[in-house]
Amino acid sequence: PPAWGRAARQPPGLLRLPGLPLTPCRAFSNNKILVELDESSGIATMKLKSPPVNSLSLDLLTEFCISLEKLENDRACRGVILTSAVPKIFSSGLDITEMCGKSTEHYAEFWRAVQETWLRLYGSNMVTVAVVNGSSPAGGCLLALSCDYRIMVDNPKFSIGLNEAQLGIVAPFWFKDTFVNIVGHRVAECSLQLGSLYPAPEAHKIGLVDELVPEEKLQEKAAAVMAQWLALPDHARQLTKSMMKKAVMDRLVAHREEDVQNFISFISKESIQKSLRMYMEMLKKKK
Repeated sequence: PPAWGRAARQPPGLLRLPGLPLTPCRAFSNNKILVELDESSGIATMKLKSPPVNSLSLDLLTEFCISLEKLENDRACRGVILTSAVPKIFSSGLDITEMCGKSTEHYAEFWRAVQETWLRLYGSNMVTVAVVNGSSPAGGCLLALSCDYRIMVDNPKFSIGLNEAQLGIVAPFWFKDTFVNIVGHRVAECSLQLGSLYPAPEAHKIGLVDELVPEEKLQEKAAAVMAQWLALPDHARQLTKSMMKKAVMDRLVAHREEDVQNFISFISKESIQKSLRMYMEMLKKKK
């Protein structure tokens, strides 16, 4: 079973009190995801809360999948706004400590959790809107790409992109497919090879994000976009979404175990481990 499967059998992580929104309780390991559901509108907000930079650790990914599954199974919930509770950062991407100096079993468990997170978010029946309220490189960019619509804070200090090549690692085919479907083949080809990060205005220009909004208007804009998408009959929207995304998802599902093995053999190479260690040292010095 996928990594999150075991955790999903723990007691429910959301406490429902009559007339009140869902309240996170302790079964959310480490409380890295804050979930609020407004039952009157049917819109939930999921906030990444894993300071300092919302690194996508195994714990966070596990919790993310459990939270999403709970909302998916809740008839009161029709849409999810994904954002960050940490100032200036949406998510810094995959947690490098999960990929450095660990066992092959750990790498497999971690990568299955990454796959599961993408499959669940990209294929969700709910309307998903990413509110990118800070920088969002690599895996953080993938989370945003996996949503139906992306709103980014209008600030050139914040950037977004699949910059894996800069770290000496390679974005897997399903990251690439998701990216190509949004920005087109040529832009994706250059971006992925150069490991480009785009400041918000550039990201908007290439279609990587759909709208730029001043910080104080992010919530208002997200609510307006959500209302527009939820005005349609759910079944028509869901079937259309499935039709648009099915081929890309099927490709990973068909090659899932092979993709895990490819990740393990790649990440275990001494040259890759060395470049990850160097990158971690560089980050320590920046602090």
